[in-house]
Amino acid sequence: MTKNHDPIKFAYWVPNVSGGLVISKIEQRTGWDIDYNRRLAQIAEQAGFDYALSQIRFTAGYGAEFQHEPVAFSHALLAATTKLKVIAALLPGPWNPAVAAKQIATISQLTEGRVAVNIVSGWFRGEFAAIGEPWLDHDERYRRSEEFIRSLRGIWTQDSFTFRGDFYRFTDYSLKPKPAQPLPEIFQGGSSRAARDMAARVSDWYFTNGNSVDEIKKQVDDIRAKAKANNHSVKIGVNAFAIARDSEAEARSVLNEIIAKADPEAVNAFGHEVKNAGKASPEGQGNWAKSSFEDLVQYNDGFKTNLIGTPEQIAERIIALKEVGVDLVLLGFLHFQEEVEYFGRRVIPLVRALEANAPLRVQAAE
Repeated sequence: MTKNHDPIKFAYWVPNVSGGLVISKIEQRTGWDIDYNRRLAQIAEQAGFDYALSQIRFTAGYGAEFQHEPVAFSHALLAATTKLKVIAALLPGPWNPAVAAKQIATISQLTEGRVAVNIVSGWFRGEFAAIGEPWLDHDERYRRSEEFIRSLRGIWTQDSFTFRGDFYRFTDYSLKPKPAQPLPEIFQGGSSRAARDMAARVSDWYFTNGNSVDEIKKQVDDIRAKAKANNHSVKIGVNAFAIARDSEAEARSVLNEIIAKADPEAVNAFGHEVKNAGKASPEGQGNWAKSSFEDLVQYNDGFKTNLIGTPEQIAERIIALKEVGVDLVLLGFLHFQEEVEYFGRRVIPLVRALEANAPLRVQAAE
């Protein structure tokens, strides 16, 4: 595996959905409204975060009663910042690639290229039923997503774009203006075989759920080997829920309280839905195949990544992730504004110092 000498990047989940990032009745000083989120984006930008990821939800559930649409919301955050790149989640089915390509190209032009997209293949069958969208089999959803990505990239790079797929078709379509250069980055998630294979063919970035360093290394090695065979390269982002406190005992106490105050009905309903989605894959596994009740309290297994403790402990664990090939850490927090500021002030400088000393560490190990 090629060592990554670039600084590891940091992203945060945009709370454009109510209820925060944990399915718990613990107090969360996190707002889903635009005023809170504009200020949060500015704090994150000043704290050293590179990206923000706006979520896509169409229906209420699992403690999330309200949801802002991610493309429009992303544009509002971009208008409030100058450096931060915002990733808008798109769901093939509700979105047509022609509409998405035009939306994102326009935002790219208006923000000097600071917009990206996250292609969500879909795991929530009830959501599709509620809005009248057909529910495809697991691997068919990823085939559609791959055609969606190929269509976006073709529209953004070619004049007279022609494409003949099973889900999308274009004939001599020319989009003008195209996005600013460099083109919007394309992210995707998923842990199934279909998700990883798609990333190894077409995506710029692959997001995986939180996990241990050893388990993440297996995914990174698998995707990178397949991408190399396809003459493609893909970067890796890992989900994590950060609880950075002055002492490890304080951080662990917060985690214990989040889990103790979890909403059992909502957690179990979420677990039932996502595990069914994973079982629909040919290998019978998906993002949440091995998630416990405690893991599922955080939507994307963020506790498993174990960024819970003192700034020094968390910085060391981030470097361990980087050393197995992780390029970006996608973070959730309990109280976003305060904790993003604290993370930027106390954790990111330690990570950068450890990165600067990485060659010395490697030499010492040799």
